[in-house]
Amino acid sequence: MTQFSLTEDQLAIQEMAQKFTADAITPHASEWDENHIFPRDTIKQAAELGFGGIYVSEESGGIGLGRLESAIIMEAMAYGCPSTSAFISIHNMAAWMIDTFGAQAVKDKYLPALVPMDKIASYCLTEAGAGSDAASLKTKAVRDGDHYVVNGSKQFISGGGENEIYVTMTRTSDDGAKGVTCLVIERDMKGVGFGAQEKKLGWHSQPTAQVNFDNVRVPVENRVGDEGEGFRIAMAGLDGGRLNIGACSLGGAQRCLDEAVNYTKERKQFGKAISDFQNTQFMLADMATDLEASRALLYLAAAKVTEGAPDKTKFAAMAKRLATDNGSKIVNDALQLFGGYGYLQDYPIERFWRDLRVHSILEGTNQVMRMIVSREMLRQ
Repeated sequence: MTQFSLTEDQLAIQEMAQKFTADAITPHASEWDENHIFPRDTIKQAAELGFGGIYVSEESGGIGLGRLESAIIMEAMAYGCPSTSAFISIHNMAAWMIDTFGAQAVKDKYLPALVPMDKIASYCLTEAGAGSDAASLKTKAVRDGDHYVVNGSKQFISGGGENEIYVTMTRTSDDGAKGVTCLVIERDMKGVGFGAQEKKLGWHSQPTAQVNFDNVRVPVENRVGDEGEGFRIAMAGLDGGRLNIGACSLGGAQRCLDEAVNYTKERKQFGKAISDFQNTQFMLADMATDLEASRALLYLAAAKVTEGAPDKTKFAAMAKRLATDNGSKIVNDALQLFGGYGYLQDYPIERFWRDLRVHSILEGTNQVMRMIVSREMLRQ
């Protein structure tokens, strides 16, 4: 069984993340959602456990874990609040990109503040006209001596206006995906501005806004990788980001399944608990089966991404698609089992229903995930 079980170290990491969630996230998540509170202090507490640099190397101050350990942590935190867990995931992705692809100067400049989350990073790829077709982005960076001059806008940016650091994909030439360059841009640089906070269906515990660049002068030393490597860097980051978002769906689905089991044992209709009805039992069995299947694939994909396996991108796409689709279905079925009460904010189900819905859109839509998988299959 050891081949398919978590190691003692991984179980210890899981237990630590679960305890942190139970103490610091779950009791407050409903209030954060209802009042649109960004829990920066709680996020900072997560960083004290190393969760601000989960797979940033130990040489750069991180805890240097693999993608499976990261997925375990994100899943545990999403049990309390998928929105907050996903926000921490995005920061980790941005910090990892700087650590993995950046020169020593840019690593020294930003990682000492990012790992403890004294400063928080956003990932800026999507634009109003460049969503699934990310290579068509138009935000432009023109070299001017020791600086790039950046103009353009990024859309749907988690942390927009609140975070201090923006790892941004810009266009430095017209050569499609090969003309994209990654730059680290600071919130306080002259010419950086933000749109109004977006009014969203879910993810209420984290800010989301358009980020605008108006002749922003960014030092060349803030470049991550070489010119033209930005798209490759962005896609490498998304392999891990997709795993984490899938893991957030697992955590949310597990919470709602647990809530549904407890509720159906207590709720009585027609003289007996609704858990005694075969229809309820079949629904719960299918929910549990789909959840375990999704978890098994996601953990396998995480191992492949950590190892740098040739098929890691395909498996990350497969796992993200399955976990987010199944996660939403499980939460929807939990809401159905709660009946009218599931539709009320007095219970957590509707919050998870809203929060998990976006997971099949971000980090690449699930339609794009299918394109990635089929493209890899047809190449063989």
